[in-house]
Amino acid sequence: MFINFFLELRNAKLPVSIKEYLSLMDAMDKGVADYSVDDFYYLSRAALVKDERNLDKFDRVFGTVFKGLEALPAEGIAAEIPEEWLRKLAEKLLTEEEKKQIESMGGWEKLMETLKKRLEEQQKRHQGGSKWIGTAGTSPFGAYGFNPEGVRIGQDKGREGRAVKVWDKREYKNLDDTIEIGTRNIKIALRRLRKFAREGAEVELDMPDTIRSTARNAGYLDIKMVPERRNKVKLLILFDIGGSMDAHIRVCEELFSAARSEFKHLEFFYFHNCLYEKLWKDNRRRHVDTFSTQQMLHTYPPDYKVLFVGDASMSPYEIAYPGGSVEHWNEESGQTWIQRVSDTYRSMVWLNPVPERHWSYTPSIQLLQQLSGNRMFPLTLGGLDSAMKELNK
Repeated sequence: MFINFFLELRNAKLPVSIKEYLSLMDAMDKGVADYSVDDFYYLSRAALVKDERNLDKFDRVFGTVFKGLEALPAEGIAAEIPEEWLRKLAEKLLTEEEKKQIESMGGWEKLMETLKKRLEEQQKRHQGGSKWIGTAGTSPFGAYGFNPEGVRIGQDKGREGRAVKVWDKREYKNLDDTIEIGTRNIKIALRRLRKFAREGAEVELDMPDTIRSTARNAGYLDIKMVPERRNKVKLLILFDIGGSMDAHIRVCEELFSAARSEFKHLEFFYFHNCLYEKLWKDNRRRHVDTFSTQQMLHTYPPDYKVLFVGDASMSPYEIAYPGGSVEHWNEESGQTWIQRVSDTYRSMVWLNPVPERHWSYTPSIQLLQQLSGNRMFPLTLGGLDSAMKELNK
């Protein structure tokens, strides 16, 4: 079975060597993976895969070769009902026929008018039902229920994806720039964006010059120092955070961590969906501690290279019209601010975590692709390579 696994990996064009295979067999002989399929999967992946680009191929081969193989529990099966399941037992499960019977409230104006009336009339917490603000049920106002057109209030995340306006103050999580797992190849791609220079205090030994000076000095040691060699590229990263970007947090953290280690001159800001008049650095204080986008354009000079990171997936109104933002009233449209960034910084690209094959189905992606001068690239290692080449022009 293991020989067949090795041969199938080679047939799938994975660069697996005999030495790596023997290392895997040695680990198996010492009982590293024991009798767990999961443990064997992680062990074999660590031993045989040297490049993250090949992880998908490895998974496909592993799934084919070991299909149907399951780990049997040593003792009886035990299960514990998660607390989250118990807490959300109030969520009402409706059939498709029942959902179709629920009528919409009649548009935005009617929805807001009815909500105002409910807030004035309701005196206590309510659960279930179709009228009051509460949990479960079919009311258009509240959390953990179903209505085809409603306002979500007090729910930690969306379920049906149908809310007209989200009124929660969603607390977005800051990207963790200490994440190291999976960043190796991202670092390699980012290294295409390098311009080295020796600047600052002389803190590094210049061995060739020290040898020459010592020889000219009749053998008496003459130490020569030079400034540290650093990457002088200045990079400004603008991260879309929250909402649909929650699904891409891990890859954004990997990118952020890799960029932190590669660039001395690195600045970053967060925005939500589209760029408007304000940015922020701490998502926990994004409502009270903001940074003017206009100030950013004047603070960081045009020699900075700008990298947008976002899925560009939103209503086109959020980009094209004043007041289009889902969270506040923006006096100027998002495309106005994108254009200002493009006019200020010659080197600008957009990295999109959505697979490129899906871009043509989302109007907002096509619009932002045009606004970025067709310099939008998929957030893959190949796309990152192309983006770095573009920024180097």
